Amino acid sequence: MDAQATGGFLRFFRDLPDPRAANAVHRLDDILVIAVCAVICGADTWVDVETFGNAKLPWLSTFLTLPRGVPSHDTFGRVFAALDPDAFERCFARWTAALRKPGTRLVAIDGKGIRRSFAHAWDASGMAHLVSAFATENGLSFAQVATAGKGQELAAMRQLLDLLALDEATVVTIDAMGCQRDVAQRIVARDADYVLAVKANQPALHAAVTRVLDEALLEGFASLRHDRFASTDGTDHGRIETRRVWVSDEAVGHLGEVAYAWPGLASVAVVESTRQVIGSGKPPSTERRYYISSIDGDPDARRMGEAIRGHWGIENGLHWQLDVSFGEDLRRVRKDHGAENFSRLCRIALNLLKGETTAKVGVKGKRLKAGWDEPYLLRLLTG
Repeated sequence: MDAQATGGFLRFFRDLPDPRAANAVHRLDDILVIAVCAVICGADTWVDVETFGNAKLPWLSTFLTLPRGVPSHDTFGRVFAALDPDAFERCFARWTAALRKPGTRLVAIDGKGIRRSFAHAWDASGMAHLVSAFATENGLSFAQVATAGKGQELAAMRQLLDLLALDEATVVTIDAMGCQRDVAQRIVARDADYVLAVKANQPALHAAVTRVLDEALLEGFASLRHDRFASTDGTDHGRIETRRVWVSDEAVGHLGEVAYAWPGLASVAVVESTRQVIGSGKPPSTERRYYISSIDGDPDARRMGEAIRGHWGIENGLHWQLDVSFGEDLRRVRKDHGAENFSRLCRIALNLLKGETTAKVGVKGKRLKAGWDEPYLLRLLTG
């Protein structure tokens, strides 16, 4: 492979083990590069990947070895079905860690199913389920682990936390499913902080937190050190939404014995959202959500609110992009590790597209440009 093409992200995948016999006729790095390029340019199936490779063969031959030409779609399917997803993920994680920006880093963790990745229409139990980490500040997919099936997300979440490069500048946000003592312990043991949503799956904690914070709201937090922040969204979606965030460190001392069971617990927060649909004639609706956190020091409601709201960036910045821009929920790749590894190719492509800032268009526009403009596609690979 040409030295220029091994720049950028590709150098982090040089150690990826080849699952085939030593006498394989197609090089693994050629297969990986063609697949990534094809997915960037819109490929949704292994047939698409082969078609792209043959259409771009003269260009690909300028920097790839290709001793036997472009592999068949069956070869692409077999290789990625057999490729060790954990080894692939370790390479992916090394690459994304190198993309880290200085300063505080928000990492949102959430799960997602690939809806059409099951083998038979009458049995969706084989659907691939993935747990992903999303770097909120630069909108990049950070890491991904497959679960053993629906309901097994916690095990994958623990594996993902062990894989991530966490430090004192990292704040990890997880929804109520991840509000578990051992999850909190895994995070603080790496010197990172957590913000965990609290719901009824932790009944003792939920009862204590809601009791203390609801009473504090009634009293205007008169007897507790706290901070408050409010923000209002405009009318672009036909509604006005006001969010008020209160965070208190002293409230932890009023939780009782339940507080001692949570490693690193240093503060609690409540978010009150009021939504008014414009022109509906209906009264505004109000919802409260509760959180625990290991973030200590003087309470900072703005920072807490940014972490809480930033968590949902994984829905718009990753899950929505994968479904709308990459058609992930419609993809029928399903054999062995194929669905998980194709999803990882999409995350590589999405990170490369988001990291390129010279083209002032969205992800869809960049994918079209990459398909039409070979120098631009090469810049995506090597930039």
